Amino acid sequence: MTSAAPHQSVLDKPFVLDLFAGPGGLDVAGHALDIPSLGIEWDRSACLTRYAAGLDTLHADVSAVRREAFESLPPEINILAGGPPCQTYSVAGKGAGRKALEEVKGYIERLMAGDSDDDIDADLEQLTDPRTALVLEPLRYAIQATRSANRGRRPYDVIVLEQVPAVVALWNHYAKVLQETGLPDGTKYEVVVDVLDTETYGVPQTRSRAVLIARRRGLGRPVLPPPTHRAYEAKAWNRRAAEAANDVRQPTLDDQDTDARTEGADDTRLHPWRSMGEVLADPVGSHPGRRTPFLVRSNYGSSGVPGRRGVRTDRQPAATVTGRISRFVVFEHLDEHVVREGARFSMNEAGMLQSFPPDYPWSGTAQAQQVGNAVPPLFGAHLLSAALGLPVPHADVLRRPWQPATKEVQAKLRSHGCGAADACTARCPNPADQAPARPSADAREKSSAE
Repeated sequence: MTSAAPHQSVLDKPFVLDLFAGPGGLDVAGHALDIPSLGIEWDRSACLTRYAAGLDTLHADVSAVRREAFESLPPEINILAGGPPCQTYSVAGKGAGRKALEEVKGYIERLMAGDSDDDIDADLEQLTDPRTALVLEPLRYAIQATRSANRGRRPYDVIVLEQVPAVVALWNHYAKVLQETGLPDGTKYEVVVDVLDTETYGVPQTRSRAVLIARRRGLGRPVLPPPTHRAYEAKAWNRRAAEAANDVRQPTLDDQDTDARTEGADDTRLHPWRSMGEVLADPVGSHPGRRTPFLVRSNYGSSGVPGRRGVRTDRQPAATVTGRISRFVVFEHLDEHVVREGARFSMNEAGMLQSFPPDYPWSGTAQAQQVGNAVPPLFGAHLLSAALGLPVPHADVLRRPWQPATKEVQAKLRSHGCGAADACTARCPNPADQAPARPSADAREKSSAE
């Protein structure tokens, strides 16, 4: 499923623990690379999607697992990954996390110094927004691994984290303490941090993410995944569009598309960025294909004013896919004079714009929100490949229709993840317990666009 080059993994048997796993973006990436994973996710509907997809899952609160069930995690796990909830750090949100950045850095220092969990938990309760503390969980898991008798007190070999760009300051502080201070047991890591654009890895969507890749010292210095596609330049596209409108030759959309996608491409080894039309045009699995040229109108930056809404054509990558993807209005060009409102994106199509395989089994409620909150699997595959020294995945690695799990497999997975084959149990998180700490759907959608 990857390139033909032999695997050169820095680990003999990689196994991922995916914190805040969502519907499975990073786990699907691992599947494409033949890497097993276990995801921890508190949202019931996201867990239903994961079970339907055949992904090993614990329906649980990440913090509770660390406190109460860490010893039950498979001891062979050697990769820690995750993307803590981002809303309080998002530029679009109220910014409680941004205001608390320096305070959170102080908690990082205390954790690395070996302060007691009880003392830190008591102080964390004073934060304005409890979700802000969740960004500390990957570090707390890394420390807990060195205290676990079940694991033989072995630290994780590799850590992979991703978040909205506003969190890059915290990832840089993570890097500083992991490299210079080390975990309380003395384990140190080599770390790289940067903000990457997903369209430069073949995802048909413009989305920026702050990433951290760390390797335990002795496993070699990690590198960031090399881009495989050119960056999307909105200014170049808009200029070409204006030139096309004024050119007496009436250049075609194909001319505009080619010029905008190749402008400034100093490295001819990079492919042009992938467009919505390129990914959605052909029938695949149950997807009927969208061959009619189309425009997509989003609500980003509109403040409710229709004239401010962003518009992209099928020749461009999608705007950041969020929980509002089901509200995007799609207009079809029947010919040069006729434009009509067409069918809005299905969940299957929305998932494909996130680089999920066709026919991924979205389940439960708030499916658009699940799609928007997920790590784009193709981007995740690039992160894991770089973290482990594996060959770069091909852009089509996730283009085959996903085969849902059988009912028997789903029942087995749910028995493990929830405690019963067909229902949640008392050990599953109660959404009402976390409701005050979670924003409204509109707020989540807006903030996840960052």
